[in-house]
Amino acid sequence: MHDPFEQSLKDMLNATPSGRDDDACLDRVLKTANRQVGAQDLFGLIGRCFQASMIAVSKGAPHVAPATRRSRTAQRADKAD
Repeated sequence: MHDPFEQSLKDMLNATPSGRDDDACLDRVLKTANRQVGAQDLFGLIGRCFQASMIAVSKGAPHVAPATRRSRTAQRADKAD
C-alpha cells in the first residue's frame, strides 16, 4: 500500500545536496514526522472526546425530562371540560 506520508519523508531525506550533514537531515525529517503524527493524534483525541460527549448527551437526555408527582386522576381533574 502506498503511503504518501512515508514517501514525502523519504524524498525529504534524499533531497539534500551531496555535502550534507546526515544528522541535520535526519533531525529535520524526524521533526516533520513528529509534527504530523502529533497533529493526527490531537485530532483523533478531539474526535473521541466529541464522540464520548455525544454518547453522554444521548444517554442522559431521557433523564432531563421533568417528572411530576401528581397522579393521573389529579391531572384529569385540573383540565377544563
